[in-house]
Amino acid sequence: MLQRLKGGRIYDPQNGVDGDVRDLYIRDGKIVSAPVHSRQADVVTDISGRVVMAGAIDIHTHIGGGKVNIARMMLPEDHAADAVPRGRHPHIGCGHAAPSTRTAGYRYAEMGYVACFEPAMLPANARQAHLEMADTPMVDKGAYALLGNDDFLLRAIKAKRDPEYIRDYVAWTLNAAQALAIKVVNPGGINAFKFNQRKLDLDERNAAYDITPRQILLTLAEAVRQLGLAHPLHIHGCNLGVPGNLATTLETIHGLDGLRAHLTHLQFHSYGTEGDFKFSSGAAEIAEVINRNGNISLDVGQVMFGRTVTESGDSMRQFAGSIHADPKKWIGMDIECDAGCGVVPFRYKNKSFVNALQWAIGLELFLLIEDPWRIFLTTDHPNGAPFTCYPHLIRLLMDRSFRNDMLATINPDAAAASRLASITREYSLYEIATMTRAAPARSLGLDGFGSLAAGSNAHITVYQEHDNKETMFSTPEYVFKNGQLIVRNGRVTEEVQGATHVVHPQFDAGVDNDLRLYFDRFMTVRKDSIQVSDDEIRDNGRGEIVVHPTTPTC
Repeated sequence: MLQRLKGGRIYDPQNGVDGDVRDLYIRDGKIVSAPVHSRQADVVTDISGRVVMAGAIDIHTHIGGGKVNIARMMLPEDHAADAVPRGRHPHIGCGHAAPSTRTAGYRYAEMGYVACFEPAMLPANARQAHLEMADTPMVDKGAYALLGNDDFLLRAIKAKRDPEYIRDYVAWTLNAAQALAIKVVNPGGINAFKFNQRKLDLDERNAAYDITPRQILLTLAEAVRQLGLAHPLHIHGCNLGVPGNLATTLETIHGLDGLRAHLTHLQFHSYGTEGDFKFSSGAAEIAEVINRNGNISLDVGQVMFGRTVTESGDSMRQFAGSIHADPKKWIGMDIECDAGCGVVPFRYKNKSFVNALQWAIGLELFLLIEDPWRIFLTTDHPNGAPFTCYPHLIRLLMDRSFRNDMLATINPDAAAASRLASITREYSLYEIATMTRAAPARSLGLDGFGSLAAGSNAHITVYQEHDNKETMFSTPEYVFKNGQLIVRNGRVTEEVQGATHVVHPQFDAGVDNDLRLYFDRFMTVRKDSIQVSDDEIRDNGRGEIVVHPTTPTC
């Protein structure tokens, strides 16, 4: 069957299309070239005057794994306050800051999203993460395997094992965990916390291994480069949330020495120590350096005001932040001595100086970093805010007058300390399409995503144009996934199951043998037990695996 979407205004940055009025044709789940005669289409949908983009992609959102499930379990009040069924499926669940799996899938689709990526999957907990992602309908999924605090890697760095050996270990991890990329959280710091170190700066030595976070970052970034992964090392750096961490972030960028890297939730790493409160914005300095260094990409982790829950593998920083829990409960835990996590409920308040300045810093980063191909729209769901805040965030970026109105409502000292009022930039629809579609697809190596060209997957979102961009992006008129209409007027009409995106790089069998001996000696499970098979993800044909190629450099 040939479908025709007639007369839409197309925003397709992958192919340089900026608001041109064109028809789109769909056959067998793909976008196809126009037939010789337009009346050959079997189904015609008139979308004249509508804004048309590829399906959106969230490059960093916590939707599966141990810490996510802990947050769900410890916040029954979050679910009780948000229990209204959505769409025509009353069984999809509930939850605001920590929504259930099905709720997350539905709400993403209802905003025009077709793919979401869990950024911190511990290999020892990969099976749980994949089970939760499999239970998240509507969207394609993938996850980044968490390394950088694991005993095997730290021992290898301390022993000065050659880069090829560590590259093979990273490749084995990607295969075993069925991951798409590699993430590092507070490199060496989670491990150091277990030895009673309460901070670990970039060049401070982990007391147990006598190595530094800088060594860990360079080792993993080089391994990712050698393996030829599309997505660079995904870095949650040292000193998250600490006043003065601006200096650490700048030194991290310079210390990578040109290696590609992605700095995640950068708002939480852009703080100075100026002013009466010894807390200030470092966004301008960060933006200036990133604008000069094309090897660096980032997502912001925008703070939005209201109730949420912070959940992170960075148990060191979550422990430090637990004093601010609202309500007064939190959880910290260790997993197989290779990582940890902390879950702390939190409320961001617009009258709090710190929270208000965090809000402003994130917006400053969005508006001062020039290249929309290297900056991605995130709230680090749910750490800065639930992902359902994205339409409001888009309005803040596209409407300076609205942004300044919101600025006038925050803590006045924070507003005065920010340069936000002087920034005149407003994002265009083309730039929004870049940062939410084309750029994440390119960064993750998702062939056929983020594009409306012939041959691309027919992931298409159609919006009614509206002066209020929050209204516009909250309720798309149509969402198509693989050519199938799944959302109409902001409500799911058909439930579908998304694919899981992975890489399977090759590695030398020698590291596999070493790992078997290591697991037998030190771990509570055998090596084979943590390896997630293809059949587990396929689950008798109900799930699909998309294996993306890698381009090894050596």
